[in-house]
Amino acid sequence: MIDKALLLLRNELDDFISKSIGSADVVVDNIGLLETTSGDTLTKRIVITLVNLEEESTLKNTSALKKGYGGPAIYENPPVFLNLYILITCNYSGDDYIHALERLSTIIKFFQSRNSFSYSYSTGGIPPLDAELLDLRFTMELYTLTFEQINHLWGSLGGRQIPFVMYKLRLIALTERVSVREVPLIEEIETNIAKIPDHH
Repeated sequence: MIDKALLLLRNELDDFISKSIGSADVVVDNIGLLETTSGDTLTKRIVITLVNLEEESTLKNTSALKKGYGGPAIYENPPVFLNLYILITCNYSGDDYIHALERLSTIIKFFQSRNSFSYSYSTGGIPPLDAELLDLRFTMELYTLTFEQINHLWGSLGGRQIPFVMYKLRLIALTERVSVREVPLIEEIETNIAKIPDHH
């Protein structure tokens, strides 16, 4: 599901940039590879990279019980709700550096105008028939780093800083939908309380 969320994001962002300032090559890839031998594939591209994820602690205690319609109650382990930290970099340098800044501005405009995403309302046409994908919904919010955090981030990525923005992609639900056990529904309650004789 993480891959599907980022691909949806890529498609929507690529469509917006193309309509706003012309074609731009938006890819989902590891920007940490930029200064390696395979980094040539990332030049003159907008790169979407997952740099961290965390569990949404406020939804951690979801009930495992699901009621069946007329059938047994089903116990499933609750979904894991994740927040993803997404780094979006504009990899243009030299004479093209100004294009990096232009594209960065357009990316921020895109998320300012739209911060909620789902396959049901994607610009890519008819949504897929996969029920899990149709349930996929998430929001994007700008995530600001301190200078110290920026230094640690680019140090861990092994490269020099290039124009970037980071967003927090909120609430991806991951579940395998495996039943732990089924129990019959309680339809009636029987009591064995003996009636006390009336001595009046």
